[in-house]
Amino acid sequence: MQIFLITLGVIAILLVAGAAYQAIGSAIERRKYPPPGRLVPVNGHRLHIWSLGDGPSVVFEAPLGGSCLGWALVQPEVAKFARACSYDRAGFGWSDPGPMPRDAQRMTDELHTLLERAHIPKPCVLVSHSYGGFVLRLYATQHPGDVVGLVLVDPPSCEEWLLMNTDRRRRVRYGAKLARHGAFVTFIGITRFAGWLVQMRAIGAARATAYAASGGLLVGHLERLFAPVGKLPAELRPVLRALWTQPKFFTSLASQIQTVPESAARVHASGSLGDIPLVLLSAGNLSPERLRENEGVAKLSTRGKHIVVPGTSHWVQIDHPQAVIDAIREVVEEARNKS
Repeated sequence: MQIFLITLGVIAILLVAGAAYQAIGSAIERRKYPPPGRLVPVNGHRLHIWSLGDGPSVVFEAPLGGSCLGWALVQPEVAKFARACSYDRAGFGWSDPGPMPRDAQRMTDELHTLLERAHIPKPCVLVSHSYGGFVLRLYATQHPGDVVGLVLVDPPSCEEWLLMNTDRRRRVRYGAKLARHGAFVTFIGITRFAGWLVQMRAIGAARATAYAASGGLLVGHLERLFAPVGKLPAELRPVLRALWTQPKFFTSLASQIQTVPESAARVHASGSLGDIPLVLLSAGNLSPERLRENEGVAKLSTRGKHIVVPGTSHWVQIDHPQAVIDAIREVVEEARNKS
């Protein structure tokens, strides 16, 4: 019993110390990396929006676990011919956590309120990557007067989630469990410590720490999620590490994953995109089946176009930013000529 109590006491001390390490580190980073844009109140929490340039409004939507910094290679170039606005969904980047569940409809409603309260001139060209395509397709069908063009960068498949078999349900449950576990190990400072080891280039020690803390759950999955960081400017990497070592990131991610089937069903039911100018960019490594699905999404608009970007992974805007910039320019010009 004495050994048990001593062990319990040591564990409690370590947990408290880890939580304090996390809190102090977060406080330091908030001062060191202030938001580049502004925080706008939206339904009881604040969303971060960052605008560059002047001209027609172009609004960027991030992927599943992304922030405005994912557009770092694209937004400044678009700002040369438009008002380029990126933002962070609730719980990500510099935005506050938002109410649950974090499904595509809630995020669509929050984006609409954000653009109103941030006084972003409309109508806009909307640009998304991956999961963000769910949000922008809903936005375009629910607020057609606000939208004059769409660029969907490697959007997700709705069809994949419409018929939920046992394997897909297992994947959703496992993904949400993984993210919730990430929130806990982040709260007690382990994710931050592993990030510091990476910064010190002690990659093996960082992997071992993450493996021990998560029972092997986080290793591999997080590496795939964060793989594109190495292609972004070096000065952004410590900022991204600071944004990803927050419990709110993992908590929000868990809810988004858990609600993917419902979000996909709602998007699928949203129907036609009318005659809105649309360019859909597919990654070069997609399967023929996924390319056919993307071709079908492009055809939801009578002015839709599907382009495969050779030599790119899912992160098209990082692997080949010029292809995304060119697509945005094309849609902006087409929207201008249409009006």
